[in-house]
Amino acid sequence: MVGLAVVTGGGRGIGAAISRRLAHEGYRVLLTYHTNSQAAEEVIAELKEKDHDCFAAKVDCGDASEVMVLADHPWVKRGVDVLVLNHGMYERSPASELSPEAMERTMAVNFTGAFLVWKALSAHLVDDARIVAIGSQLGIKGSGHGDDYAASKGALHAWAISLALDVAGSGQRVNVVAPGAIDTAIVGDDSPEERERRMQGIPMGRLGTPDEVAGVVSFLVGADSSYLTGAVVHVNGGLYHP
Repeated sequence: MVGLAVVTGGGRGIGAAISRRLAHEGYRVLLTYHTNSQAAEEVIAELKEKDHDCFAAKVDCGDASEVMVLADHPWVKRGVDVLVLNHGMYERSPASELSPEAMERTMAVNFTGAFLVWKALSAHLVDDARIVAIGSQLGIKGSGHGDDYAASKGALHAWAISLALDVAGSGQRVNVVAPGAIDTAIVGDDSPEERERRMQGIPMGRLGTPDEVAGVVSFLVGADSSYLTGAVVHVNGGLYHP
């Protein structure tokens, strides 16, 4: 056992891949989910079959009172070694159709929710804790059909980089992973034609996998990245270079 990893949104997609990867590396994994309990419990059952220590907690990361559930968990009180801020929502809508309420909710979950989780757990982070925020390339280059999502991820990037500067002297490290087009539910509604067009726009000619993102997270929380903090690591098959 190499410590406790808390993975928000860890029950499906990229989050599930990260939960599996860290569990296989010896971490006790506490993952959160919001609405999809079935997916989260399937991940937990899979990991327990392999004798991994894991637990799923239902948490709306955009709700400060629910986030405090994490801080009260007995595993958390013994110390958090890795915190992966992966939760998020993405409801495609151009600016012309975006309501103030939708913008507020997306920011509350994707950006403010990350801050709330970190704040709630900050007293329990070990001295050399590793924090990884899962952002998006859209947080840098923008999006014509997901203005609120892009804005929330851009804010997440800026906050995480600022946090890295704030806690660097303590020995804690904070980095961002900014995925491009990854084969998850976000692109699951693409028609075959849309999927083909999406892949044609990627220099590597294919979508990324959740496991490939999880591999980068594994590097960022490991010893080989001990001098890396405040970085935004792009995982996008060459699709975008800032």
